[in-house]
Amino acid sequence: MRAKRIWLALTGVAAAAALVGCGSGGNANVQAVAVQSTPATTSEAAPTTTTTAPPSTTTPPSTTTKPSTSKSTTTKKPTSTTPKADTGTPCSITEGACVDISAKKAWLISGGKIAYGPVPVTTGRKGHPTPVGTFSVKYKEKMHYSKEFDNAPMPNSVFFTNTGVAFHSGSLAAQSHGCVHLSSTAAAKFFSSLSVGEAVQVVP
Repeated sequence: MRAKRIWLALTGVAAAAALVGCGSGGNANVQAVAVQSTPATTSEAAPTTTTTAPPSTTTPPSTTTKPSTSKSTTTKKPTSTTPKADTGTPCSITEGACVDISAKKAWLISGGKIAYGPVPVTTGRKGHPTPVGTFSVKYKEKMHYSKEFDNAPMPNSVFFTNTGVAFHSGSLAAQSHGCVHLSSTAAAKFFSSLSVGEAVQVVP
């Protein structure tokens, strides 16, 4: 009898175990062991790749226009270094005597400025012109007599060419044979002022 009870008890346990295995309910005295399967997460959200274009680092070339600093390249013509005696004197010498044939005037020049004059003069006649150019005083004679023209007196003669042309006292109404006629006062001044070697310039 006892054996039968044991057999029945084992049979009931086996039946309960069979029911638990199916998952459809079971004996109230049998505690079902439920195995809950937690579904594994097999897929993860794919990381989102955001491609951001890097900021442009290229600096555009400067378009600022610099103000022109160029200087005018116009070349000035060199001015003449030949000093002028005075604005009223046509000669370029700075020391000596100046004669202007067309103006019939003469000056004494000292230090680049007019020292005396202008004074009236008469010069060579046709066929006997007074030479034009720059000369120098050759010699002086207080009273010279022209052997060529019948020993004509030539007071205060200052010779400035090798051909015998000179400043001297003479007629201001008649032309000469090449010399420069001055008044008595002017001839005396030229004689005392001019030295041998000083320049004499005659312009046409």
